[in-house]
Amino acid sequence: MKTVLELGKAVKQASRQAAVLTQAQKNAALSAMADALLQKKQFILSANAEDLREGKNAGLSESLLDRLALSESRIEDMAASILQVAALEDPIGKVDRGFVTANGLQVYKVRVPLGVCGIIYEARPNVTVDAAVLCFKSGNAVLLRGGKEAISSNICLVSVLRDVLEKQGLDPNLICLVEDTSRESAAQMMKLNGYLDVLIPRGGAGLIRSVVENATVPVIETGTGNCHVYIDKDADLAKGVEILFNAKTSRPSVCNAAESLLVHREIAEEFLPLAKQKLDTKGVVWYGCEETRRILGESVLPAGDEEYSKEFLDYAISCRVVDSLEDAADHIYKYSTKHSEAIVTENYTAAREFIRLVDAAAVYVNASTRFTDGGVFGFGAEIGISTQKLHARGPMGLEELTSVKYVIYGNGQIR
Repeated sequence: MKTVLELGKAVKQASRQAAVLTQAQKNAALSAMADALLQKKQFILSANAEDLREGKNAGLSESLLDRLALSESRIEDMAASILQVAALEDPIGKVDRGFVTANGLQVYKVRVPLGVCGIIYEARPNVTVDAAVLCFKSGNAVLLRGGKEAISSNICLVSVLRDVLEKQGLDPNLICLVEDTSRESAAQMMKLNGYLDVLIPRGGAGLIRSVVENATVPVIETGTGNCHVYIDKDADLAKGVEILFNAKTSRPSVCNAAESLLVHREIAEEFLPLAKQKLDTKGVVWYGCEETRRILGESVLPAGDEEYSKEFLDYAISCRVVDSLEDAADHIYKYSTKHSEAIVTENYTAAREFIRLVDAAAVYVNASTRFTDGGVFGFGAEIGISTQKLHARGPMGLEELTSVKYVIYGNGQIR
């Protein structure tokens, strides 16, 4: 097993090749990767079954096991995602703008790779493939470090991708995996200055906080998702119930799932029983304010700062009855992780005011927060959802994995 430093050196060297690959070379390799995943389906599922056995023995929750699990359809989705990335325009070499200075210099702002991307993530093995192919298509080499829960799956997936690179005559170290899942290996990656150009954590609040607080390499913070759905006094209540049900229960273990419900006082008596009846079909546990508990009864557990701040990643939700749209915005400001926030309303003015007041990477009007996803946005896949404002924000696709350089053409000008 190679050390983190050895892998850092190897991937840094490979990044020189990554930066100069043509679009045709990259797309041919990506197409071959998609084919290889389908051909090696049983090999991958066997490795994943080993991880699932270990996870069950370790007492992982059903939602975490869902994040960990692969199936034939999920592998097919991964292969399709690779082909979507291959079909996207190559950002490298794209000219963002060009101009001529007063003395005749031709100046162009051109897209270039970041270099080496380090990705630290947790139990979802599909992230291994998403991160690898996005970095590859955007001209970057990548050093991956997944969690111990998915180590067999990750080793298997990376071996399939590296085998394709070798068969394509490319450096397999364009995609490297840290097989050591100890805390020490993560700590070493966080301080891999000179080898990593950026480090992107993708996972729960604890992982992200650890990387942000301890890394000495540049970090793009992908956020936890304490996402809110606000039901306005002018909402279509039936629409609101369906949006809430989807946002909370379609896949509760992901970061774009709703974790908190806000309801305008004027429609709370009518809406909350409808919402609870629907969410009860999935066994959702409710935590609520005093007004919520008065309306719905004592089956709703008391909610305080801890519950309003929590990313449950499970069949649970916090709820508060608010006096106004501004009150809802204040609550979101206090507890939001600035990921995805939604309003349900038929009032155009209210929708526009919510958009103006709420600071988040994605703000929805009459739609589920579950759409904050690189694939849905047409990026093919995503490296994560950035909740910070520097460099990138929201779903991070190809362009968010690039930087720029200025190219200047002259004709003997001196200064």
